[in-house]
Amino acid sequence: MKRRDFLKSTAVIVAGASVSLSALEFIDPKEILAANPQLRWGFLVDTHKCVGCGFCVKACKIENDIPFEANVTRTWVERYVIKTDGEVVMDCPKGARDGYTSKLLDQNASGKVEIPESEIAQAFFVPKLCNHCATPACVQVCPVGATYQTADGAVLIDRSWCIGCGYCIMGCPYGVRFFHPTEHVADKCTFCYHRISKGGDTACAQACPFGARQIGNLRDPNDPVARALMTQRVGVLRDEYGTKPQVFYIGLNMEVR
Repeated sequence: MKRRDFLKSTAVIVAGASVSLSALEFIDPKEILAANPQLRWGFLVDTHKCVGCGFCVKACKIENDIPFEANVTRTWVERYVIKTDGEVVMDCPKGARDGYTSKLLDQNASGKVEIPESEIAQAFFVPKLCNHCATPACVQVCPVGATYQTADGAVLIDRSWCIGCGYCIMGCPYGVRFFHPTEHVADKCTFCYHRISKGGDTACAQACPFGARQIGNLRDPNDPVARALMTQRVGVLRDEYGTKPQVFYIGLNMEVR
């Protein structure tokens, strides 16, 4: 079934209940069915499949006219190394635009460090993007209505209205917003709304060679993303803020914030 057909579905609604990572709780299917009765776009990230290649970051920059060399991006991939003593080391050079090709972890002013394999308990990659929250803080703080939520749940920015005050950037608890280097307005991931609203896929999901990213209609129980929420242990970032993120993660560690 094509994604545009999902929008016409009148099947049982499935929408995003979130979980507390700190308590390592997971989504209850009954909560999903009852949580949100609107049509809703949702995004699924499988951290087990992400290899940190950076193809998604490149594709996003090209698709959405984000200057390639600028140190901002709508989506990025973080690398985490958890040491045997419990210490967590993370890096994300250039948003992982060029992928991770070295064992050296970029620690900015501290330089690059290499952690001996004998000291590594776990290592993994975590893609991040705008969470298109059901209760978005950015929409609440925008004084001119430039940031708004669509009927199907996407959180977008009207550049013609944005005055560049930065309130939305400061109000987002996930740090996904930035000032566009050339447009000089607030910018962020839009779920490639210009694509998905016409039945297409997001640029990042299309570029991922391993299927680590998926966009789906949470109203359709036959959608792969909706099925994952119903059948797998799926978590969200910073549930304690109450924004109800609609980007869900498989294999998310509690060390990831």
